[in-house]
Amino acid sequence: MWNSLRLRLVLAGAASVVLLLTVAAVGLGILFERHVERRAVGELSSHIDQLIAGLERGPEGSLEMRNPPADPRYQQPFSGHYWQVDLANGVQLGSRSLWDSPLALPPVARTTGPLREYTLIGPEGMPLLVVERRAILPASLGGRAVRVVAAMDRAELRQASRAFLRDLVPFLGLLGAVLIAAGWVQVAVGLRPLAAVGARVSAVRSGAESRLGAAFPREVQPLAAEVDALIASRETDVERARARASDLAHALKTPLQALFGEARRLADRGAGESSAAIEEAVRIIQRHVDRELSRARIATGGWAVSSDPAAVAAPILRVLKRTPDGAGLEMAVHGDAGLRVRIDAGDLTEALGALLENAARHARSRVSVEIRREGHESVIAVRDDGPGVAADDLARLGARGARLDLARPGTGLGLAIVSDICDASGGTLSLANTGEGFEAAIRLPLAAPAVV
Repeated sequence: MWNSLRLRLVLAGAASVVLLLTVAAVGLGILFERHVERRAVGELSSHIDQLIAGLERGPEGSLEMRNPPADPRYQQPFSGHYWQVDLANGVQLGSRSLWDSPLALPPVARTTGPLREYTLIGPEGMPLLVVERRAILPASLGGRAVRVVAAMDRAELRQASRAFLRDLVPFLGLLGAVLIAAGWVQVAVGLRPLAAVGARVSAVRSGAESRLGAAFPREVQPLAAEVDALIASRETDVERARARASDLAHALKTPLQALFGEARRLADRGAGESSAAIEEAVRIIQRHVDRELSRARIATGGWAVSSDPAAVAAPILRVLKRTPDGAGLEMAVHGDAGLRVRIDAGDLTEALGALLENAARHARSRVSVEIRREGHESVIAVRDDGPGVAADDLARLGARGARLDLARPGTGLGLAIVSDICDASGGTLSLANTGEGFEAAIRLPLAAPAVV
């Protein structure tokens, strides 16, 4: 699972989104709680102003609260909303909500005027947000100093914050889902050039293209350029190997022919045993040279190669018709025309040529080539109506130098070279007896269409 770059990026992005939204939710909750507290302080401060303005002298000269705040919660016992006025002579005026439990205020502040905010444990152990002001009454009210406080239960502030978070979480969840989806889209779009590189590499490998090209974003272009340079370097090395193999073939051809000539002269002089030994040694050398030269050539296959089996087989049959083995045979190509297989036309010509020569050599009256498509592969079946091959001999037919017909000249490398060609092109060779003769079938992958 962790081998997927796309999954890693998406999971990393999703984790980042979840973390950031969690931090945002906590931060917004704190900000909202502070905002609610500021609003509560403002409301309590307004109530303090009303309390101070509502103080009046009573009939006996004592101070009374004639116009308390109209909030009904101040009338409900232990509602969580309270007010209290402490006079200098120890007299206390309080809201009905306090019932008989006055607030135990902290020591008197040294200054007057500005509001003082603090937390106080009120009736029934509830924590209260308290706003206090110490004021000096006018002379008409006795000029005395008073402490006026208004308080509310902090649980209401926490409930407001929780309600805010309950409303916020679904929105943040939706926002997180949108951000994760957007991140997934961003990753998909960002990795698309890599998918394009993979498709182009597959096209090069299948033979549909010879190079990756330059149609990539600037960040991916250096990779594509390096791959193209590697392909060019490989092709150069292979061409150099082909040239050296060709030089080797020409260099060995003349000495081998000279050795054959010397063997014949020895035979003419009566040294038949020595002549046969030399010829056998030269043929072994020639088989090795032919095998290695063939393998060196088919290894160059190239990158963007393909061929049409029907178009390759037709001229080979025409040539065989003019040979002694094929002169009296019926020869034909059947099946799907226009199929393109992933193999160089020269390699396919050599492989089909070897198979058709064998078929013509052993056929009684008919040789055919059937071409059919099976899934993503093409099967090229070369059939003859000859006697076939003994079951015990089928297993060793593809071995190097194996020959069942020793009366005819040859090196016995034909089927081995065909097998090498198939292997180099990603295909297989199968040999089988049929009810009407013998069949050699080449199975090759179809050439991929060009990538635009």
